Amino acid sequence: MKKRLCYISRNYRAMDKAGNKAKTDNEETLKQMGAINLGLRRTEYNNKVVTFFLDLIGVVRSCFAMHRGDVILLQYPVKKYFSFICHVAHLRGARTVALIHDLGSMRRKKLTVKHELSRLMNSDAVIASNDVMKGWLRDHGFTKPLGSLGLFDYRSKSCRTTEPPSHLRPVLIYAGALNTRKNTFLLKIGDTISNYDLHVFGNREGLPGLKDSVHMKVYDFMAAEDFIDHVDGDFGLVWDGDSLDTCSGNFGEYLRWNSPHKVSFCLRAGLPVIVWKQAAVAPIIKNNGIGLCIDTLSELNSLLPQITPEQMQAMRRNVKIISDKLKDGQFLKQAMNAIDLSGA
Repeated sequence: MKKRLCYISRNYRAMDKAGNKAKTDNEETLKQMGAINLGLRRTEYNNKVVTFFLDLIGVVRSCFAMHRGDVILLQYPVKKYFSFICHVAHLRGARTVALIHDLGSMRRKKLTVKHELSRLMNSDAVIASNDVMKGWLRDHGFTKPLGSLGLFDYRSKSCRTTEPPSHLRPVLIYAGALNTRKNTFLLKIGDTISNYDLHVFGNREGLPGLKDSVHMKVYDFMAAEDFIDHVDGDFGLVWDGDSLDTCSGNFGEYLRWNSPHKVSFCLRAGLPVIVWKQAAVAPIIKNNGIGLCIDTLSELNSLLPQITPEQMQAMRRNVKIISDKLKDGQFLKQAMNAIDLSGA
């Protein structure tokens, strides 16, 4: 029997969340690869009760639709059903590959490392978010085949096709959900800026006390497609926590291990990205020439004015190359094609 590539779709309650956007984009890539949805069709109802029953029915349906030899990609975490699906797949002669979006033992601390590794070992292989996470999993005892994604793909109808206008001063863009757990550094940075401008896009009410300053302007939330089409800036800033000197707190520390969806979002908007030097994606940014890696935000006042027009042009050309890969699902395709299940 011919081996099938499969996945299990679900109901996505909040499509404005980066995680759900990444998962639905991956589903589109899987369909492009000829994969079969073993569950129900994808839906976007907001009701929690409806979500529970639709997801449950989808999981049950998938168990009866599995064939011997199937390879089933599971987008981890899969709530309550991950271990169950893996167990049923093995009974049916199928194999599972877990693509990691989030590790509960790292960011939310809802699981111990031992518990999470034990859960992941139910799969036949894992695709980590990046090489740093891959190394962490191996160092902590994951013994099955391991792959690496690199960046999360970002599918969008929009794509920046024109050069942004030149600015007298470099313009940094920070976009996303604003809240006190994730980005309170924005309450401090405004008074420290001297040689660039920072434009923040998000819900100002989510971060009480956030206000405009001479070199920092706060704008309303902008829909993703509009942002990609029209944002006017030189760099996208990816930074979390309450400190200007390092990425701190659960969200900031998690940058050491994960591949933020915001990086892909900025690249699709044609923006080279600025990331923490200790972030897991920093080697990807550096090796592909698609941005800058810094230790502290205070470096930006001296660093940004030194960037030459030729360096900006080179970064933008490189960003276009990566952006085209992101829009076509190339990172997931490469990771799936590279995973070795021969010994699983």
